[in-house]
Amino acid sequence: MRRVPSEGSSVTSASGHIDPHLEISALDRRLFGGFVEHLGRHIYDGIHEPAHPTADADGFRTDVIELVKELGVSTIRYPGGNFVSGYRWEDGVGPVAERPRRLDLAWHCTETNEVGLHEFADWLDKVGSDLMLAVNLGTRGTQEAIDLLEYANADADTDWTRRRAENGRDEPFAVKMWCLGNEMDGPWQLGHRNADDYGKIATRTAKAMRMLDPGIELVVCGSSGSGMPTFGSWERTVLEHAFDDVDFISCHSYYQEMGGNAQEFLASGVDMARFIDSVVSICDAVAATKKSDKRIMISFDEWNVWYLHNDEGGQNDKPEEAGWPVAPRLLEDRYHVLDAVVFGDLMITLLQHADRVKSASLAQLVNVIAPIMTEPGGIAWRQTTFFPFSITSRLAGERVVRVPVTSGTFTSERFGEVASVNAVATIDDEGVSVFIVNRSTTDAIDLAVDLTAVVAAFGRDLQVSESHLLHDDDIYAANSLEDPERVGVRAIDAVAVADGSLSLTLPPVAWAAVRLS
Repeated sequence: MRRVPSEGSSVTSASGHIDPHLEISALDRRLFGGFVEHLGRHIYDGIHEPAHPTADADGFRTDVIELVKELGVSTIRYPGGNFVSGYRWEDGVGPVAERPRRLDLAWHCTETNEVGLHEFADWLDKVGSDLMLAVNLGTRGTQEAIDLLEYANADADTDWTRRRAENGRDEPFAVKMWCLGNEMDGPWQLGHRNADDYGKIATRTAKAMRMLDPGIELVVCGSSGSGMPTFGSWERTVLEHAFDDVDFISCHSYYQEMGGNAQEFLASGVDMARFIDSVVSICDAVAATKKSDKRIMISFDEWNVWYLHNDEGGQNDKPEEAGWPVAPRLLEDRYHVLDAVVFGDLMITLLQHADRVKSASLAQLVNVIAPIMTEPGGIAWRQTTFFPFSITSRLAGERVVRVPVTSGTFTSERFGEVASVNAVATIDDEGVSVFIVNRSTTDAIDLAVDLTAVVAAFGRDLQVSESHLLHDDDIYAANSLEDPERVGVRAIDAVAVADGSLSLTLPPVAWAAVRLS
C-alpha cells in the first residue's frame, strides 16, 4: 500500500541564508536540456502529426511547439538513446518517399524514417533549441561517425556536403555537442562492450572527429546508473583511454516510488548528489594520475522520474502491441504531484552541482516519460513535471549560489538522516531566484531566509515579484486527457520580505520558486 501524509500535519521551523559569496558557478544554460528519441509516440503522433488540426506545413504540431517553447529547453539530445545503437543516420536524409523502413531492435518497433536530421533540425528552429547529436558506436564505428560529422558540420565542397545541399541545407548544421554512443555499459545495448573495448573505440572516434572539426565538444559514455555492477570501474577505465580526447562524461539516472513509500522516494535528490560527487571524484582521480589540471565535466544527459520497474521486480517498458508496430504507446507514464516534487528536487540538485554539471537532458519531452502529453487528433497537455522545469528554466539567473539551510530531518532507509528542506538560488543583475523543496510527508515548514548579504550586494531592498507553489492535498493527483488542468501551480499564500528576511510557509510534499527583485 502507498504511504500517504497523515492529516493534521505539524509545522516546524527552518532557516537559511543567501550570500553572493557562496557562488557555485556561472550557470550553463545547457543544464536545461532535453532529449528526443525515436521511441513510442515521441516523434510520430507526438511532435510530428501531419493530419492534426494544428499541424504546420512540415507536419509538426504547433500546439506541441508552443508547449516546448514554454518549457524552456536549451539543447536537445537526438536521436537516442538505445535507438541510436542500431541507427543508420543515412536512412533519415534524402527524399522522404525514398527512405527505408527499418526494424528498431531496441524498442521492437518499425521506424519509418519520415523524420530525420533535416526535419528535426527544422523543428528545433521552431522551438528555439540547439541540437546535440549522438553517434552510433554500437553497430557502427569511427568511419560512420566522421561521415555524419562531415555531413552535418563541414564547410567544404565534398560529396557529403553536396548531398546535404541537395537535401535542402546549404549551410552546415554546426552541431557543437556530440555523444560517443549511448549506455555502452548496458547488456541491453546493441553492440554492448566492456569498458576497455569501449574506451578504445571512443577515443579513436573522438580523435578522428576532432581532426575534422576541432571545435566540437564530446561526451563519452559513463555508467547507465550508479547501481550498475561496473559503476566506478567503468568510468575509470574509459577515462584512462579517452581523458585527453573528450570534454564530458555522461550520467544517467531515473527515480520512482517503490512499494508505496513516498518518504523514501522524496530522498531521491540525495542519491543523485552522491552519484554526481562519485563521478567527479573518479574524473579528478584520473586527472591526477595523468598529472593534468583538465577537468572533465558531466553531461547528465538522461534524468527523470520513470516507473521502469513494477513492485514485483519486472519491467514496464514492453510494447503492448504484438509484432513490429509503428509508434506504439510506450513508456507513457502519468505523473502525479509527488513525482513533480521529487522532479523539482532533482533540478535543485543539478543546480547545486553547476560547477561540474554543465549539461543535462531531461529524458524525455513528449509522450515518452514526458512533461508533455498528446492525443492523436486531440489536445496536448502539461503533466505535473512540466511546472518545476519550465519555471526553473525561466527564472534561473546567471550565477548559482548555495543556500545553506538548517531544518529538521527524516530517516531514509538508504541514506540515513536526510534534510527535510533543500534549496538553491541564482543571482543576476535584476534580482534573485530561490528554488525550495519540502521533502517531509508529515510536516509543514516555516522557512526564514536571511537576505542581509544579498541586499548589501545589490545596494537596495528586494521584494517578492512572483512566487509559485506546487502542492496538492492529494499527492497522487495528476493531469490527464480527461482532466488536463487538475494540477497546476499557484502563488504562495504566505510569502513576504521583511527586516531583511524572506519568510514563507511550505506544506508537506511541496516545491516552490520565489523571484526577488
